[in-house]
Amino acid sequence: MFATFRQDITCILERDPAARSWLEVITSYPGLHAVWAHRVAHRLWRARLRLLARWISQVARWLTGIEIHPGATIGPRFFIDHGMGVVIGETAEIGADVTLYHGVTLGGVSLEPGKRHPTIEDGVVIGAGAKVLGAITVGKNTRIGANAVVVKDVEPEMVVVGVPGKPVLREGPKPSAHRPDLQHNVMPDVISQRLDRILSRLDEVEHAIQVNGNGNGPSGNGPSGNGPSDNGPSGNGYRTENYEVFEPDYVI
Repeated sequence: MFATFRQDITCILERDPAARSWLEVITSYPGLHAVWAHRVAHRLWRARLRLLARWISQVARWLTGIEIHPGATIGPRFFIDHGMGVVIGETAEIGADVTLYHGVTLGGVSLEPGKRHPTIEDGVVIGAGAKVLGAITVGKNTRIGANAVVVKDVEPEMVVVGVPGKPVLREGPKPSAHRPDLQHNVMPDVISQRLDRILSRLDEVEHAIQVNGNGNGPSGNGPSGNGPSDNGPSGNGYRTENYEVFEPDYVI
């Protein structure tokens, strides 16, 4: 356990430029205090000393503003930055090198016993205020943007933004070992991108109408549908088979 405590301190020094020394980290980081209290409480929970484990988690909540159920499973080098308002449910599972910011909730959406909280794989970063709900899995090295609401499984190496969360494939350098992707300024604007696609498609349709006729010319492109066969199955003067609706695969 002491080796794990040492790793918890080291990961803060690696991920937070404001951390200047071990002493500062040990005395001034409530996220670290909450994680350490949880590691003790979790051992008691597994030893079936459930009431004592819950009491320790409640004391840690009062002192740090971070609520971690003692039943949650947390891997090494877990960093909660700032931390106020973080809630982690009983059946949540968190891998190695995960980073959470203030206001994050790993919550459940079911009253049934059993697995009902998320599984967060290695290297995931969850931005401030994000909510990850239900017995879903967030894949390795994924970055979830601030205030996103994630309710479905997310593949590895994705960026998730919006409500509900929309996963976007990340291109470019992958996060290195023990160094998660903290570039919160690099976020896709999914709605804007989709609107741009729609406007581009409308431009193509308008161009096709102008080239092939407006539906009133002598070439038979009128509403009777008796135009040339190459004007599409509807006979409306332009081809429609190239304009099917689809969900674009955005990458950043």
